[in-house]
Amino acid sequence: MRLATNFDGLRSVLCLLVLCVAYPAAAQDADSPRPRAAFKVCADPNSMPESTQKEEGFENRIAQVFAKSLGLPLQYEWFPKARGFTRRTLKNDETPDGSYKCDVILGVVEGFELAATTRPYYHSTWAMVYVKGRGLDEIETQDDLVNLPDEKKKNLRIGLYDVGPATDWAFKNGLIDYMVPYQGMIATNPDEYPGRILEEDLLQGKIDVTFVWGPVAGYYAKKIKEEELVVIPMKSQPGIQFDFRFAMAVRFGEEQWRQQVNGLIEKHAGEIRAILAEYNVPSVSDPLSEPYRPEHEDEEESEEDVAEGGSGAADGTAGSRSKRSNTSN
Repeated sequence: MRLATNFDGLRSVLCLLVLCVAYPAAAQDADSPRPRAAFKVCADPNSMPESTQKEEGFENRIAQVFAKSLGLPLQYEWFPKARGFTRRTLKNDETPDGSYKCDVILGVVEGFELAATTRPYYHSTWAMVYVKGRGLDEIETQDDLVNLPDEKKKNLRIGLYDVGPATDWAFKNGLIDYMVPYQGMIATNPDEYPGRILEEDLLQGKIDVTFVWGPVAGYYAKKIKEEELVVIPMKSQPGIQFDFRFAMAVRFGEEQWRQQVNGLIEKHAGEIRAILAEYNVPSVSDPLSEPYRPEHEDEEESEEDVAEGGSGAADGTAGSRSKRSNTSN
């Protein structure tokens, strides 16, 4: 009986030792870098200038740089940036082998609640846009629009989305009576894209001035050749934020992968700046030149708690379509 008791005790001790060794190893493995067969990006298929399925956007270009640096093929999981984007892409493991459909989002507002964010890599702002030579050339700042003579204001048509900082600003400054309302873009409509209001209604004279997310304004001002678009960056005011810093995002709990993406951002900072300049992205500041102090990873929130399609930037993820239009983000 004594022998049996001693053996049972020894067995218990051995089991405890095994557990003590095994659990730290398992915890370490959960966050250890896993071999990646591809650089898998979660992206919107129709959201110039950020991304398109033809890989024409600046996020596509940055993704190409990162994939080449990692020596991996580039793959995409496409879904419109609206409510459910993160759940259907970054957090979606409904695949034959149980792997996630994609591993990184290249454009989210700094501090995005649904994933762990990297250091910010660009800082832009909403912009006022009008066509040069159509009677508004004296406007050089947002205050100039507010201070237009009443005689000139009475026929003014301002294209504004139903929700967003520009709409709040127009209401605060007594311009809401001149509003031509636009509903936030419907992500399931393939004909909708961020620059449509500029390429169609503004150019055709259906509206005189509008407000869009800065990268959209800068890109289409460069792209459109038949008319010259004037782009005036908006300045944030107390209670109304126009400017936002954008970062990348990975899943919560993948700290080593987040740091690896941070390393890619820092390593290719010069190329990122050049790409953003090529797409004429208005810049408020250069986060890539600032020291990066990573914040502690916040607790994950559910998509029931955070409406992915309605933050204050161009897009919660420059946009999610509804964020960019409704604001985005």
